[in-house]
Amino acid sequence: MKEIPSYNKLIEQSIIDHWDMDALTDYKGQTLQYHDVARKIEKVHILFENSGVQRGDKIALCGRNSSQWTVAFLATLTYGAVAVPILHEFTPDQIHNIVNHSDAKLLFAGDHVSGSIDPGQMPNLEGIIRNTDYSLVLSRTDKLTYAREHLNELYGKKFPKYFRKEHVHYYHEQSPDEMALINYTSGTTGFSKGVMIPYRAMWSNYDFACSAMGNNLKPGSSVISILPMAHMYSMAFEFSYEFIRGCHVFYLNRVPSPAIIAQAFADIKPSVIIAVPLVIEKIIRKKVFPKIQTPRMRLLLQIPVIEQKVRDTICQEVKKAFGGNFFEIIIGGAAFNQEVEQFLHRINFPYTVGYGATECAPIICYEDWRSFVPGSCGKAAKNMQVRIDSPDPETIPGEILTRGLNVMLGYYKNEKATRETIDEQGWYHTGDLGTMDEDGNVFINGRSKNLLLSANGQNIYPEEIEDKLNSMTLVVESIVVQRDSRLVALVHPDLDEAEKLGFTMEDLEGVMEQNRNGLNQTLPAYEKISEIVIHKQEFAKTPKKSIKRYLYT
Repeated sequence: MKEIPSYNKLIEQSIIDHWDMDALTDYKGQTLQYHDVARKIEKVHILFENSGVQRGDKIALCGRNSSQWTVAFLATLTYGAVAVPILHEFTPDQIHNIVNHSDAKLLFAGDHVSGSIDPGQMPNLEGIIRNTDYSLVLSRTDKLTYAREHLNELYGKKFPKYFRKEHVHYYHEQSPDEMALINYTSGTTGFSKGVMIPYRAMWSNYDFACSAMGNNLKPGSSVISILPMAHMYSMAFEFSYEFIRGCHVFYLNRVPSPAIIAQAFADIKPSVIIAVPLVIEKIIRKKVFPKIQTPRMRLLLQIPVIEQKVRDTICQEVKKAFGGNFFEIIIGGAAFNQEVEQFLHRINFPYTVGYGATECAPIICYEDWRSFVPGSCGKAAKNMQVRIDSPDPETIPGEILTRGLNVMLGYYKNEKATRETIDEQGWYHTGDLGTMDEDGNVFINGRSKNLLLSANGQNIYPEEIEDKLNSMTLVVESIVVQRDSRLVALVHPDLDEAEKLGFTMEDLEGVMEQNRNGLNQTLPAYEKISEIVIHKQEFAKTPKKSIKRYLYT
């Protein structure tokens, strides 16, 4: 195995090197500089030490993205404890289950989380600490109560004059395979498993990001954290890499609606944008398409002499919608709508689509936007190998397998699931189906567990049908399910737009029938949709905005 530097040493060095620079900002709220982060980490370390937390103990964190959440996370790692990030969208019961299953000793909780959970359902927890000010919501030990009540006094005794760079000394992991955190996957098929992420995977994803982003991100560069920090995609590429590089991270510590995100892009002008497809698609559809899908613009795009100039102008306008200062938009976490992707490709927009999994912390595939092949999700990322389990990987879809430094240690307290997922040769079985061209570009067909079989045994990939349907009139999102050997599409329509047009429900059903007929003309006989059922409510989703399919199938 290649020599792997200490990940906590990188955090330590970044704080020292960027001491007086801005580090973390709660959008339209407080800003912490790197030295502020260091002082707060030291206070949390003193709290841990005096309340009996040992290296290797589990510390759970659950709350909206914020600078204080980040400090607690960094303090946990640099103390030598194991972080257990929990998505704040989880229900109280799920939070109780994860805290109990992970053997967490303490829980850092955001205000809305601390008000909804029941401490009685987490009997082994020694304390609950409020994220905002690190006050105690619950203490079950005298040590923890004393440590919090005397925290400032203990800090003053340790640093009688003032806290300086030379006081920054963190725990450096003993081995690359030492566990850094347990991340409970959101998933779409029920209760999630605890993914054990080692320090080597954290470092390897950082190493990949260094090679992928190069000098495009410099100390002082601004980035926005949109996705939940408890999700590995966000943690690795909206915070961890940037913090170690000395960047300034802004947190949207509120519900990230398209309007709020667009305003944040305009205000902050981030140097890189990390996003799930839904965020990009909504901004394009709401803020870009209405301006360019006019008769005049369509006419201009048909005049060969000025077509390229028009495309360049459109590209600049789209860039403005995202702040205008980024070198690349990296999209991942779910399938990207082909209509939106083809539009971005036609105007030579700097986007790329990556592929990963929590079990790989998270990156598996990536390619720079300048050489990215539309419709793919890139090639095997640095430190990783990828292969397709198929007799003909170029034409016959097979399961996507990967191995390398990013792969997890396994599932916490679940050896059976670990053996079923990582084989004896170290290949992680992703559960995704795909193909790979001769250049190593990977194309995803869908999840193997979502695969449907036609009456005559043909494979049906519902995601491919849904992608086409989602680009049709008044369709916001859809799910294709099998009912009595018939394919049925559940569609959530654009009800606001339908209302503006004065459509009745009968009119809307007529539009969906036209969509069905148009869609079926593009599909082979065994994939044709027999019925479209209108679903008035938006489909329930995971935090990375994937539809929870199991609720509808």
